[in-house]
Formats: sequence, C-alpha cells, structure tokens
Amino acid sequence: MFDIASLTHLGMVRARNEDNHVVDAVNDVVIVADGMGGYNAGEVASAMAVTLLAAGLGAGLSRARAKFKLDRKLLIKTQVEQANGAIHDAAQAQPQCAGMGATLVAAIFEPGRVTVAHVGDSRLYRARGARFDALTRDHSVLQEQLDGGLISQEEALISRNRNLVTRALGMASTVEVDVAQHEVLPGDLYLLCSDGLNDMVAHDRIGQVLSGALDLGQMAQQLLALANANGGHDNVTVILVRALAENSRRGLLQRIRAAVQRWRSGIAPAVILDYQLNNVR
Repeated sequence: MFDIASLTHLGMVRARNEDNHVVDAVNDVVIVADGMGGYNAGEVASAMAVTLLAAGLGAGLSRARAKFKLDRKLLIKTQVEQANGAIHDAAQAQPQCAGMGATLVAAIFEPGRVTVAHVGDSRLYRARGARFDALTRDHSVLQEQLDGGLISQEEALISRNRNLVTRALGMASTVEVDVAQHEVLPGDLYLLCSDGLNDMVAHDRIGQVLSGALDLGQMAQQLLALANANGGHDNVTVILVRALAENSRRGLLQRIRAAVQRWRSGIAPAVILDYQLNNVR
C-alpha cells in the first residue's frame, strides 16, 4: 500500500504553469511532465503526455488484473512511445504547436517493486533510511558534460546549460525511453519532480525535507516553498509516494479516498485536454 501526495506551482517568474501531473492512486501510477514550447504549446504537450500515458497504463493494468500477468516494463515503455508519437503528430499538424515537447517521469508502484520510465530531466528520487538517492539520470547536455569530466559539480550549479535536454517527448517521431525497476521496502519515500525543484533546491536540502517528521502534504508544501524562496525561476511539481506496510489502515483509507475521487472526476482530464488542444493561441 502507498500513501501519495502531490502539489504544483507556477513559481515566481513564469506567467503560465506548463507542468502537468497525474496521481492514479487506484492503480498506484504517478506521472510528472514538464512542457516546453512557444505560447502555451508546452502546456498542451505536458497535458497530452500525462493524460495519454495515464489512460494507457490504467487500461493495461486493468487487463492485467483479469489475466494475472503483465510485463510492466514493456507496458510503460510502449505507452510512453505512443504518447510521444501523438505529441509529435499534433506538433506537426498544428502550426501553433510546432516545436512543442515535454520531459517526463512516470512510475508504476506495486508491493515490493516500482517500475519507472523517464525522458529528459524530470526526476525520481528515493529516501531510504539515511540515504537519499536519484534513481533517474538526466538526459541533458549538462549531464553529458558531467559524465565526460568536462565540468565539475560546482561548475554545474552555475552552468548556462542546465535546461538543455537531449531527449524529450514530441521532438521526433520516435524517442528512446529509459525504463528500470527498483525494489520497494516499507518506509521508502519516493519523490517525482520537474526540474523546477532540483534547479532551485540543492540535493542535500531536498533529502533533509524528506527525512523530517512532516506528513507528505506538508513535505510537498515545504519543497515548493524552498524552490520559490530560492528564486522560483520555473514551474515546480512534486509527487511524494510512501510505501506502507500491507496491513496499514492508513493505506486502505487512502485507496478508498482515491477511488471516490476517481469516480467523481470521470472523464475530466480528457475534456480538459480536448479544450487545450482546440484553444491554443
């Protein structure tokens, strides 16, 4: 069982929030996408990414419950690739969406395991005991410079290449998706975020927040407050997922609340996406 909280903010500089995220607590699927592109096309790209991926993963997981077998790595890879194709096609078909794209990190949680896919520089972290580690590696010019020994970690903090990604959804008809699986232990705390968080808040400071005694909602609020206090130069989105013991009453109540919220929301995400696609200026 998992406890989940999420929060997003446009930051202190941007006029529009081009981040989008989905929390499907019924299927334990969480997704963060960070849009890019002119006008509000970035917002459209990230909305398409999370909406299409959530629908595809939800359908696949529902079929798995009936068949009792599913390759989650193949499922998430295939669905991200399909979302990429849809975003690319929309960008080609609509001049106002030309050049739009999105970075993405998505995870399917299940007892004992998490399956994660990412493209670009949106990240997944894990806090386990005294350790706080990044489980994804950025697809960015900056990361390539670090890997090649061209710059130091200190130089990376002030580099002008911080936001230059080498992969993103929608930029080409195909995309290379990094997919991995990790063991999940009770008490693990996972953070999915757009780069508006880690660009503004140091790695160790994020870890300190996650090691505190706050509940997940308070942690999310504190992370956003730190990003904004340090300049808030970008939109910031965070999703926190804590692995609970299987017999946790809190986890059961959380699932019940999520099921009610899902029933109430109906097809709202699809309606919102359709509105955005038809109202790009």
